[in-house]
Amino acid sequence: MGILDGRKALITGASGGIGRAIAARLAADGAAVACHGVPWEPADEIVEELTGQGHRAVAVCGNLMEDDATTAAVNEAASKLGGLDIVVNNAGVTKDTLIVKMDEEAWDLVLGVNLMGAVTVTEAALPALKASGDGRIINMASVVGLMGNAGQANYGASKAGLISLTKVWARRLAPDGIKANAIAPGFIQTRMTADLPEKARAVLSDQIPLTRLGEPEDVAGVCAFLSGPDSTYLTGQVLGVDGGMVMT
Repeated sequence: MGILDGRKALITGASGGIGRAIAARLAADGAAVACHGVPWEPADEIVEELTGQGHRAVAVCGNLMEDDATTAAVNEAASKLGGLDIVVNNAGVTKDTLIVKMDEEAWDLVLGVNLMGAVTVTEAALPALKASGDGRIINMASVVGLMGNAGQANYGASKAGLISLTKVWARRLAPDGIKANAIAPGFIQTRMTADLPEKARAVLSDQIPLTRLGEPEDVAGVCAFLSGPDSTYLTGQVLGVDGGMVMT
């Protein structure tokens, strides 16, 4: 028996990195999972892996820059799973450059996926989350949304906006039994950090009190906690998974 037995979860951006680890952890804890991908990077591989392990998993697809496609993906997830109890807004992109060089396209893409994509997903999922009676919204923010970072004005703004939205949803949806929380990862070992030179990796590690980059599973564990029975009195919070980089 898993702590999430009977629960149904949608994870956006589940095709790789943190999203893949979250899907695997929630499935291992007993949840049925809908793994969201995009047309150019579908989530079929993680779904095949999970179903091969005996878990219940389905793939859905939709470009988060397109409202209709996003809403259709959420509705498909709810239909295939028979409802939704948990929505993890994990999908995200970066398009970094100095703010004086940042063009409108870079702003539109990053805010469109990271922030407005999460808005569309969540609003589309609300009927199912309300019907759950114990709905959970988990938003993947970032330490950059808390402290800022040169060259990431668009990314930082999108993640800071997601943190604010988390608190808005927490207040607005509490009467419906829905809890909304955010996770703010620091430097995590994903494709984004895989190609970092060793010297750059050492510089990053020096900024982290625990002296190492995090693993996707570190984030997935916190996501599982926020999805489960031990966090029923937790809402409107931002949990840092950053090795101590940001202490508030």
